[in-house]
Amino acid sequence: MKKYYKGILLLVLTLNFSCSKDDSEKNEPINEPVVNLDEKVQIYKADKIDDSYVFAIENGGRNCYLVNKQGYNVKEWQFDLKFGNDIEILPTGELLAQFKKVPSAITLGGYGGIISILNSDGSTKWEYLCADDSKIAHHDVDLLPNGNVLFLVWEKVTPAEALNYGVEVANDIFPEALFEVNPQTNQVVWEWHSYDHIVQDTNTTLVNYGQINQYPNRINFSYNNRPDGDIMHANGIDYDEEKDVIYMSVNFYSEVWVIDHSTTTMEAASTSGGNYNKGGDLLYRFGNPSAYNHPFGERFLFNNHFPNLIEKEVPGKGNMLIYCNGLNVNQSTVYELALPQNFELSTTASNEPQMVWNFTDPDLFYDKISGAVRLKNGNTLITEGDYGYWEVTPNKEVVWKYFGDNRTFWRGYNYNLDDSAIQNLGL
Repeated sequence: MKKYYKGILLLVLTLNFSCSKDDSEKNEPINEPVVNLDEKVQIYKADKIDDSYVFAIENGGRNCYLVNKQGYNVKEWQFDLKFGNDIEILPTGELLAQFKKVPSAITLGGYGGIISILNSDGSTKWEYLCADDSKIAHHDVDLLPNGNVLFLVWEKVTPAEALNYGVEVANDIFPEALFEVNPQTNQVVWEWHSYDHIVQDTNTTLVNYGQINQYPNRINFSYNNRPDGDIMHANGIDYDEEKDVIYMSVNFYSEVWVIDHSTTTMEAASTSGGNYNKGGDLLYRFGNPSAYNHPFGERFLFNNHFPNLIEKEVPGKGNMLIYCNGLNVNQSTVYELALPQNFELSTTASNEPQMVWNFTDPDLFYDKISGAVRLKNGNTLITEGDYGYWEVTPNKEVVWKYFGDNRTFWRGYNYNLDDSAIQNLGL
């Protein structure tokens, strides 16, 4: 019997000791790793952010830098010329950029004129000038898989020249064009001009006469009439290698246009030819049906920037992100859109794409520039031009915010730590 009681006593003492030990361990503070954050980082949720770099580009400035999620610059570049507007890091560690030519005859907002490929140290490797009295490169530039460089161009059209297209204006206008240049030869190897694809309903004697809403593949030059002549103000392009098309953000039409790149230059000036047999006519357009007097579909873009096709192996591949500046409500929205597999424009039904995801916030608003990119973990990096950068989860939780200290930013590109661009920079 004594042996039995001794056993119970030993068991109770053991349990008491174990419980006391467990309780003391539970009460011990957990030592979380200390993260040293720059004061510009206003939100930081370490377990939910994508650990990658943001390539921050000061709008119309001379500075750009790779920023880590702790808010510190890991590499910086400073140039003598101002951006006009785009610069990006290529897989080789070189940079593709557009700079402002000063002085220039055409100085609309976002003008550039000098296209450059730069060595990783910022020195010039190649340069192309597209700036004279009749035209100037502007805003965006893209390196194509064939090694050629694609960029936006404004072309001057006088009132007398505009009349030849059935367009009546009181001043010079500057409609959009696209140029593709081969850096090996400095030759323009492909071009597209918006004035080749006009529909107008005023001059019945011209071949481009017609009812606007019956020609959704054509462009109504009379949709905007601005004193400065900047009637379209395209601000972004993205090339889709799989479909061989170009997406163009047309800010003052609140639309994205889809243009066939498989055409020859001659076909691009016509209404036939190319993989889609529509020549240079618009294959598809979305965002604002009123731009072509279309009575079907709901407008959802109110000024827009950065038509970004999700191409890498990340969630949403094949969809498009677009930043709607939201001038109608003074609040911006990022949309993720599923574009149609077949590009068609109907005259009797909505032509708008399917909305897959969106993000907005009362604090998110800038009426200019800005954009969004999809990250490897499924989060979305948003550039709010006059603030800085947001990172949000698919569930719309804000997990990172970076305040740009009253600087404005053209865009923010994402680079993973193991990207070849980063490796070739030696980071």
